[in-house]
Amino acid sequence: MSSLDELVAGAREDARRRQEEVPLETLRSRLGGREGARPFSEALVRPGLSLIAEFKRRSPSAGELRPGVGVADTVRAYERGGAAALSILTEERQFGGSLHDLRAAREASDLPILRKDFVVDPYQLFESAANGADAALLIVAALSDDELAGLYAQARELDLDCVVEVHDEAELERALEIDVDVLGINNRDLDDFTVDVETTVRLLTDVPAGKAVVSESGYAHRGQLDELERIGVDAVLIGETLMRAEEPELAVRQLTGDEEATREHYLERASEE
Repeated sequence: MSSLDELVAGAREDARRRQEEVPLETLRSRLGGREGARPFSEALVRPGLSLIAEFKRRSPSAGELRPGVGVADTVRAYERGGAAALSILTEERQFGGSLHDLRAAREASDLPILRKDFVVDPYQLFESAANGADAALLIVAALSDDELAGLYAQARELDLDCVVEVHDEAELERALEIDVDVLGINNRDLDDFTVDVETTVRLLTDVPAGKAVVSESGYAHRGQLDELERIGVDAVLIGETLMRAEEPELAVRQLTGDEEATREHYLERASEE
């Protein structure tokens, strides 16, 4: 069984367990009191390259990222730094996430939120909407064509935007078959976790005009982001670099290229010292 297969199997099992604990009808009833959605897709297509700042506790390839770090403080720092949106990783087994992290982020920040997980069951979309997400990740490699189409349609019914993630040309074709609005191009191979940032460059040439494109994995400095903006990528999702940063607010400002705000931040720190 590949790493992706293990993650998908775990996601199915965990979704079944949570549904026994919190029935679907309970989630449906919660949706009536759902706050107004924050337009996730719109945040990606504003002028310049939008930064989706991710909160994740650990990863299979990197291990624990920053033990003891709080969701609320981190996402507030991301927002102050100029992030356009948040990504909250909720997968439990390999990434240490939870729906609690998603709720905490919703309470702490006004930014639109992507729930990042291995979504394989419609129940998870109801969970996402009921717990504060504005968008959900659908990974093409983890789903059959029928599953992908069904989950995408269900998400739209729940007023959730979707980032439909692809890794190669075949997956891109499958995503385009259902006419998705937002494509995520992941530079990370989900089987061996290697990263090749040329994946985005290669696949971008086959993306039709009018689609928003999010590039994921492998980015750590502004020069890389300048190149993404130059070739027409709309947004970049960054997690590990920000989670390891001692000052996530400053790290976001440096990545977004807000030189004036970065300078002000340094001056404020100097005056405090």
